[in-house]
Amino acid sequence: MQRTLSIIKPDGVKKKLIGAVIAVFEEAGVRVAAMKMKKLSREEAEGFYYVHKQQPFFPELVEFMISGPVVLMALEGDDVIVRNRELMGATDPAKAAPGTIRARWADSKQNNIVHGSDSVESARFEIGYFFAEIEIC
Repeated sequence: MQRTLSIIKPDGVKKKLIGAVIAVFEEAGVRVAAMKMKKLSREEAEGFYYVHKQQPFFPELVEFMISGPVVLMALEGDDVIVRNRELMGATDPAKAAPGTIRARWADSKQNNIVHGSDSVESARFEIGYFFAEIEIC
């Protein structure tokens, strides 16, 4: 059983897609093991995305992530990191496979509804960044 972090970003919350996104995961057999809604502080967003700090898009990414509440989820299932990324679709919604979350609802590479961990190591860091082990069911 593997875990990954998923975030419904501010654009997904604003578009009232929380239930729809969770339904995509559950219909695919992915279990939500922990969930909470939170408005990230600048410091939290900068710390979470620290790996992108030197990238030119970093300031804009941080501004976007603090622009409204997000829904944080620890997802669980067999090979869930890869499965979650398949369900999300490509970062650029124009390149995302039909039926994926991003193909259905995203507006741009940045406003792309969801975030998902890309490796076991990043999932471990990302889940631990937002959830204490005791919060995961």
